[in-house]
Amino acid sequence: MSNTQMVMYDEEFQEINTVIERLLTDSNSKVIFLVDKNGQLISGVGETERFDTTSLASLTAGNIAATGGLAKLIGEKEFSILFHEGEKDNLHISIVGGRVILVVLFDNRSSLGLVRLRVKKASEELSVIFEKLMKKSDEQVKSGTSFPFAEITDDDIDNLFS
Repeated sequence: MSNTQMVMYDEEFQEINTVIERLLTDSNSKVIFLVDKNGQLISGVGETERFDTTSLASLTAGNIAATGGLAKLIGEKEFSILFHEGEKDNLHISIVGGRVILVVLFDNRSSLGLVRLRVKKASEELSVIFEKLMKKSDEQVKSGTSFPFAEITDDDIDNLFS
């Protein structure tokens, strides 16, 4: 995979939200978050107002990083799926396309089997969308086309607040 910085475009953002909204309904889940591996929230659907999404995104990325360290210690590349079972709510966390983290929060109205089945299909769809985004970003770099707002300098930002 390329190390190109990913830029989110509105078209792909809408496609991502369509996929995770369908996953929310199909898996009978409460909340779904999509987080990058740096801990930045990409999108969230469902009962998101209940949560500190910044903390959830950061902690999820940290959880993936820590689990990745454990995987390496025992000779695995990574653990691509994590499951946390609580008294009322459960978390299903999976890595999509090697670059983003899909977090599904569900309760007893759903089951782990249903969530895993629906996440598998949604992950395939999301992987296609993220591949398309990476190709767009690669094309922008190769063509020399700048990213939106790339020409804005620190001085420009400082001038906004003076």
